[in-house]
Amino acid sequence: MSGMRRFRRAYFIGLLGVLAMLLAACPAATTTAPTAAETPAAEAAATEAPAAEGAAEGGRGADGTLTILYWQAVSIMNPYLSTGTKDFHAASLVLEPLFNYDPDGNLVPTLAEDIPTVANGGISEDLLSVTWKLKEGVLWSDGTPLTSADLVFTWQYCTDPEVGCASATSYEGVTNVEAVDDLTVKITFDAPKPFPYNPFGGNLAPVLQKAQFENCMGAAAQGCSEQNTYPIGTGPFKVKDFRANDVVTFEANENFREPDKPHFAEVIFKGGGDAAAAARAVLETGEADYAWNLQVEPQILADMEAAGVGTLVSAFAGNVERILINFTNPSADLGDMRSEWTPDNPNPHPILSDIKVRQALSMAIDRNVIAEQLYGAGGRPTCNILSGPPAVVSTANDSCLTQDLEGAKALLEEAGWTDSDGDGIRDKDGMKLSLVYVTSTNQVRQKTQALIKQWWNEIGVETELRNVDAAVYFGGDPASPDTLGKFYADVQMFTNGPDNPDPQNYLGGWICTREEPGDNIARAANNWLGNNNERWCSEEYDALFHQLTEATDAAERAQIAMQLNDMLAQNYVNLPLVFRASPSAWVNTLGGIGALNGWDSEEWNIKDWYRIK
Repeated sequence: MSGMRRFRRAYFIGLLGVLAMLLAACPAATTTAPTAAETPAAEAAATEAPAAEGAAEGGRGADGTLTILYWQAVSIMNPYLSTGTKDFHAASLVLEPLFNYDPDGNLVPTLAEDIPTVANGGISEDLLSVTWKLKEGVLWSDGTPLTSADLVFTWQYCTDPEVGCASATSYEGVTNVEAVDDLTVKITFDAPKPFPYNPFGGNLAPVLQKAQFENCMGAAAQGCSEQNTYPIGTGPFKVKDFRANDVVTFEANENFREPDKPHFAEVIFKGGGDAAAAARAVLETGEADYAWNLQVEPQILADMEAAGVGTLVSAFAGNVERILINFTNPSADLGDMRSEWTPDNPNPHPILSDIKVRQALSMAIDRNVIAEQLYGAGGRPTCNILSGPPAVVSTANDSCLTQDLEGAKALLEEAGWTDSDGDGIRDKDGMKLSLVYVTSTNQVRQKTQALIKQWWNEIGVETELRNVDAAVYFGGDPASPDTLGKFYADVQMFTNGPDNPDPQNYLGGWICTREEPGDNIARAANNWLGNNNERWCSEEYDALFHQLTEATDAAERAQIAMQLNDMLAQNYVNLPLVFRASPSAWVNTLGGIGALNGWDSEEWNIKDWYRIK
């Protein structure tokens, strides 16, 4: 082995060791249910998912119907064409990746035989390629075999610029995906990859069936209604009936590779309503078995749980509730250029392009009040978009934790915004300091909006509040004017976070350019599915992110990640508010779940769920 190869191999092994320590430092899931054992990522890589607690009686389908409530209804079953977590989670019942993340952030083989490492020869010593072996005998729900050709196709599908793939960053830096044989696929990168697991990993990047989707490439992708709502998958369930923005009914996949699973014959995945009603249906009445994302005031949830019907669970991972700043002009008067960015015309926002205004908006917010009053133990005030895991959390921006109304007023004065007519609203050059603030329909979010409107009003900012049904807002319909990708408002608010403990893929969401100028920005050219919703374009950020993609030392990667976070924070690209736990609930008669998973789909192991008799 050459000296350079030994050096790179040592770097990678060292990275795995630091990653293991990083995972051990992650905040533990808060739940009364049994938790998954903590194992280092490198050691856990070759293990299967832990078995369900206790024993499930009977075989496949013996436990009847499982009812899951998501107050954000499912819009589409193709995660590559959506920006909504509810769509990713629903699709995970059908479409599977090579591996999933368990609740501790460990990699668990799903379609893969095992997890490649340098030690087992699956990752090349120069870190330029990774080779995966598929499990033998895996069938699609139509009875045909899964092969490496399906992975090659999935990569080609997502990287086709006309598709507007929402998970394009999962394939960042991939130069080729090669079918070595029917059960072996080799992924090659354009530079050494210290964390080569983003392609085909987790619920954001599952494998599509080539035979079903091969006529849905490019511009045809959005029009493939049958494929996008009734995908053929390898997972434990298949779609029986799909009603957009309402309910999806799944039935057990008779071709699923584990003969006695899933234990449920049917899953009703119901959407709509609100988080409080979903919580009540599980915690008080037992009408449903599982409720997701219970963004409800903590005391209300505690009172519901006291009924003794269900269990409230939560897990911190990396999710942050944030306000996004629109760097383009959302005026309806602009027609097709509304909130549009092009290389020739970045269409700057007439108010929010001024960093002093953005900073003043941040300074006026009391994040402690929002976290304490509206989230309780399920939220912590934060100034960082990258708030977890702990090893990559910056302390450089903590001044935002102290509200400063007078300082915010002074900044606006410096920027030339004064109240010339005495109506309480600042103005400049004949323009009122007036903003439209949109989010999804949710009790906690509307209360957050009300608090922030009050604080912004105190510094002379007029704020119009709007909310949109979650199924529409988080959907990917390019024809809808109300999606988060369209961003037809000045500021908007929602939660997301990194999908694994390595933050590279997540931080890639704010690059401007992947291959062509602005191709990562949400705009008409990519069906508004680009990851950069703020439309912020920084050559400096892109260059620093490129350094992250090439860094192989774990400490160096953590340092660059913090610098990228600081660049976002100190340019006020978005305004982080609360580091959120993922709160959900299940009835006490539901077994096999284990700990709540904050790193992947919460249904990542639904094949193991069963009814306690």
